[in-house]
Amino acid sequence: MSVDGEDIKREHDPPDSPCSVGRTQAERMCLFGEPGKPLVLESGETLGPVEVEYESYGTLNPQKDNAVLVCHALTGDAHAAGWDKGPYGPLREYRRTKPGWWDSMIGPGKAIDTDRHFALCVNVLGSCYGSSGPSSKNPSTGRPWGLSFPIVTVGDWAKLQVAVLDRLGIGTVKTVIGGSMGGQLVLELGLAYPDRFRGLAILSAGHRLTTQGLAFNAVGRNAIIKDPNFRYGDYYDRESPSSGLSVARMLAHITYLSEESMGHKFGRRLRGKEVPDFTLTGIEFEMESYLNHQAQSFVSRYDANSYLYLTRAMDYYDAAAEWGEGSLPKAMSRLRAKTLVVSFSSDWLFPPELIREMVSAMCRSRLPVSYVNIPSRYGHDAFLVETGRVSRLVRSFLQHVG
Repeated sequence: MSVDGEDIKREHDPPDSPCSVGRTQAERMCLFGEPGKPLVLESGETLGPVEVEYESYGTLNPQKDNAVLVCHALTGDAHAAGWDKGPYGPLREYRRTKPGWWDSMIGPGKAIDTDRHFALCVNVLGSCYGSSGPSSKNPSTGRPWGLSFPIVTVGDWAKLQVAVLDRLGIGTVKTVIGGSMGGQLVLELGLAYPDRFRGLAILSAGHRLTTQGLAFNAVGRNAIIKDPNFRYGDYYDRESPSSGLSVARMLAHITYLSEESMGHKFGRRLRGKEVPDFTLTGIEFEMESYLNHQAQSFVSRYDANSYLYLTRAMDYYDAAAEWGEGSLPKAMSRLRAKTLVVSFSSDWLFPPELIREMVSAMCRSRLPVSYVNIPSRYGHDAFLVETGRVSRLVRSFLQHVG
């Protein structure tokens, strides 16, 4: 399994397995297309019509109260489970040999049991995987938006998710769950629409990024912008800024891992040799080779402009400033749903101490919250890797929500 960080070798359920949702097909809907009724963004700009890609698994019951909304992470997409039918295209070629990014969690008998629940995953605004974003065509020009696409925020993503729910006729969602950037979106949905969600499950995410997180995102974006092929985002009919995007991906990978996981997997081992070559430009260490491989596979499936937009949205998110006038307890007092918060001991992108600050604010507001800090060496990516422990927590939480 390839996740945003370490490669984990794991047997996947084949599409004909009774534990798999089988072959899946992404669906699309067009929203905010009526004249005079665009999507109003937090920046004050408007957008419409808006294309949205989503996937669903399981059956929505007659009461429409068994939905579990799944929110993907930074470079994820709506393909959360099962095996994609295709067609694939340049950015989706990787789907031929891999199931959805959370296939271990979604399916018959799994933590998000599709025999009981209707699981739904919606691609966020600004992505390059089917929803409107900088690589989409601007209807007024017929060319890709590029950097003329409006700035989007986590709050804008929440509006779009709710618009999809409305179109599907889903009033109240049993639980919304997500990790990392997806966890930020879970929190925002609970704050912006407190009566729409009975349960919130926030994994590896807090109410804001740390200052260090902001810094890493800034360096990654600068690597892309300074690439000679970037051309201020207007590169779609030319060579893409792959060098800058690969550096950004390498840097991000480091934040997804931990010293323990990197030491365990790579240490200081040289790559295929006993002594160094004493070179400044070649690959000497296993760690270098791994980062290079991950970067090269990433640039073939992701758009550099989308990377700029989504990391900036993560930067802007600050629940206390948005909902509590700077007071985190005041912001958290808006929540009404039962809440599960999970951190991981070695996560330094969203460290446990930051997440505990959010949980403490929830407790001060007397909210029904359960918090677990899982000991793990896998760093930020643990929410994707520690499947067994996360599955047990999520399964129990969904039963508790009822």
